[in-house]
Amino acid sequence: MNRRYAIAAAAFAALLLAVTAAKILHVPVSYVPWAAPSARAVEQRGPLSDGEKATIDIFERVSPSVVQVAVRSAASPLMGEESQGGGGASGTGFVWDRDGHLVTNNHVIASGGEIAVRFASGEVAQVDLVGTAPNYDLAVLRIRSVRQLPAPIALGSSNDLKVGQSAFAIGNPFGLDQSMTSGIISALKRRLPTHGGREIANVIQTDAAINPGNSGGPLLDSAGRLIGVTTAIISPSGSNAGIGFAVPVDVVNRIVPELIRNGRVPTPGIGIVAAGEDVATRLGVEGVIVVRTAPGSPAERAGIRGVNFSTGAVGDIITAAEGKPVRRLADLTDALEQAGAGKTVRLTVKRGSDSRDVNVGIVDIDRS
Repeated sequence: MNRRYAIAAAAFAALLLAVTAAKILHVPVSYVPWAAPSARAVEQRGPLSDGEKATIDIFERVSPSVVQVAVRSAASPLMGEESQGGGGASGTGFVWDRDGHLVTNNHVIASGGEIAVRFASGEVAQVDLVGTAPNYDLAVLRIRSVRQLPAPIALGSSNDLKVGQSAFAIGNPFGLDQSMTSGIISALKRRLPTHGGREIANVIQTDAAINPGNSGGPLLDSAGRLIGVTTAIISPSGSNAGIGFAVPVDVVNRIVPELIRNGRVPTPGIGIVAAGEDVATRLGVEGVIVVRTAPGSPAERAGIRGVNFSTGAVGDIITAAEGKPVRRLADLTDALEQAGAGKTVRLTVKRGSDSRDVNVGIVDIDRS
């Protein structure tokens, strides 16, 4: 046994000496490879899962109808990223109908300037602004030239959504083309403040990744139907943190036709100034405290009374609209928007220990 070890050690020493000498004398040394230098064989995989097939089908059907929206202002000749501000902005939009109307977020195009869209095919088209609804963060564009448009995205409903069901977002995050992310519906009936100074009710929350540039893109259900328009995120860093929001499609389907017809959406109101929710909380009040009514407004004509500034006594508190509880101002504005300007709403008003129902006309407060 010792003799074998001695022979092996001697052979190894000789090999090491030869290699060292070759390096010193710059003599090339040939190495014998352990395997043949050929590409590895591809191992065949099994069929895609049903879930994978369904997701692929959603993207292939819907993505042609999703566009990148870019705005170029007079101050900047370049199209900028939505997250960078400055002279330009970019976001996402999608085909609404076969007449060339596209839907996006109002904040994507709010900076003004020339607007262009890029389709999934790479084709670029100039568009005109049809109308905006800042209170809902929605805007409608229309393609100038007649072209063969992709099919509009099929509409779903946001009324029957369930927390936990799948959700898919398609958009252009950070200017990247045609990205798809997936997740679930994390919450429903969120309230989202807008630049118009109001709140969007019944907003959808999702953990599908949404980043700057996704704004205005479609949120889809597992059937590939439109259930919302992605609009905002909550994130300390400005990037996806798993909390994204979408304007519910039932709101979109009510607002967009109005924008196409008139270029604007009425702001329904009854002519009151309401106290903040913090005031109601401190007073232990559940409802909307009327601070004052506008002279000649429907609220004043209906006998609604505000705070008595001489005594500081609280006047009327609106506690219900059409029989549904009103716990905060957003509940009231939602009821007014559902009814619409020109209609009448039945309000339950509490004054002291007495409650009564009054019928109040709804007007467009932007034009009243």
